[in-house]
Amino acid sequence: MGVTLLAWQIIDVLLLVFGAVLLAVMLRRSADWLADHTPLSAGWALVVVVLGIMILLGLCGWLFGAQISSQVEQLTNVVPEAWGRLKEQLQGSSWGRTALDAITGVDPTNISGGVVREAGSIVMTVIGGLGNVLLLVVGGVYMAAQPQMYRNGIVALVPKDAEGKTLETLDAMGESLGNWLKGQFLAMVMVGAMTSLGLWLIGVPSALALGLLAGLGEFIPLVGAFATAIPALLAASTGGMSMVIYTLVLYIVIQQIEGNVILPLVERKMVSLAPALALFAVVASGLLFGILGIIFATPLTVVACVAVQKLYVEGALGKSGEKSGDDD
Repeated sequence: MGVTLLAWQIIDVLLLVFGAVLLAVMLRRSADWLADHTPLSAGWALVVVVLGIMILLGLCGWLFGAQISSQVEQLTNVVPEAWGRLKEQLQGSSWGRTALDAITGVDPTNISGGVVREAGSIVMTVIGGLGNVLLLVVGGVYMAAQPQMYRNGIVALVPKDAEGKTLETLDAMGESLGNWLKGQFLAMVMVGAMTSLGLWLIGVPSALALGLLAGLGEFIPLVGAFATAIPALLAASTGGMSMVIYTLVLYIVIQQIEGNVILPLVERKMVSLAPALALFAVVASGLLFGILGIIFATPLTVVACVAVQKLYVEGALGKSGEKSGDDD
């Protein structure tokens, strides 16, 4: 009971640890693949993988920095103008005037004052989030560098007669997480490519940056799709209401393709996970653990399914088989 209460009190730290494990699995599998296909040793392959990811993230940051600065300047001019035109249209009807009365104090031109007042808390939240990300990354690199040490450390915590089953379960968890990451990466690439191409065809500014953001958002179930659509709609607002509508339709179509075509195919090939189970796991984890629970809900469900299969289902079958053998 005491251990359960303690785990609940530090659940955010445990979720960060799981995130570090997830990162370690990705880095280790990537490094192993590189070592198998190049003359590099496993250690140097890991160094190359980490450096490659850092360079890629740096390029993404440069791309977003250049695009976001120009888009923010555009939006500061577009939003007040769009709000003024909307108010004029609403004033022309009785229901519009009623709606305006209901939202009298929600003038977007006055939002900046509220943002300034909340700047301190926003900065502290960002700093805390960056600290968590840094902790996760450093922990993941350490685990990827010496996975055997951490694996043996977990095994050392169980009784001697359970070591074999524990090793088998850990290996199965690692394999399932690796397959899930591979499938998730494919889904992210496909969503990002479709989004970039669709936004470019529509004429939305910064189509490549927004597509990259949509691909990264694919990692976060449910919330990621909605969150990444917001900057795309804001960017589309610079081209008028018709562009906003086209962009909204594009994101809805892509999410339908992702949910009904891409994910079922990927999950069927990479990992066996029922879509309904994954959906309810995301909702439950979000209610219990917040945003970290939503981010890690699906891989946590994958690990839980493997644990149940190995430790409960196969364990129960093995015990029943031993019992029937004893009866004979």
